[in-house]
Amino acid sequence: MIDDEEYRRWIEMSKRTLHSAEGDIEREDHNWACFKAHQAAEYAVKALLHGLGLAPKGRSISLLTRSIPRELDPDEILDLAKTLDKHYIPTRYPNAWSEGIPTDYYTLKDSRQAVSYASKIINWVEEKWKLLRKE
Repeated sequence: MIDDEEYRRWIEMSKRTLHSAEGDIEREDHNWACFKAHQAAEYAVKALLHGLGLAPKGRSISLLTRSIPRELDPDEILDLAKTLDKHYIPTRYPNAWSEGIPTDYYTLKDSRQAVSYASKIINWVEEKWKLLRKE
């Protein structure tokens, strides 16, 4: 059963979060851009799962892809998801690092890559949703 409304709620949140991550890059808040890129991609994958009537659990994008039906070929985004998963904890918590705070460890290159990967995952989800909706 397809749930357009739930899909739209989650994909909208995904896009808004990605937009916020882009603002973090401009402010040189690279750790936050990386975290929000993870969140944006997570919301996008959850949009697809919710839209399919599935109940996604957890925060790991790569593990969430296991719930996507195989015929949609979630392996296309698996490497991107695994990279973004690495930004979930250490971007926010000082105790993830032996010294300093998260902002000391993230660069413009990191945040640009993370936002790019999140954007690719969002686009992938939107393409699969159109395919499912036969648009």
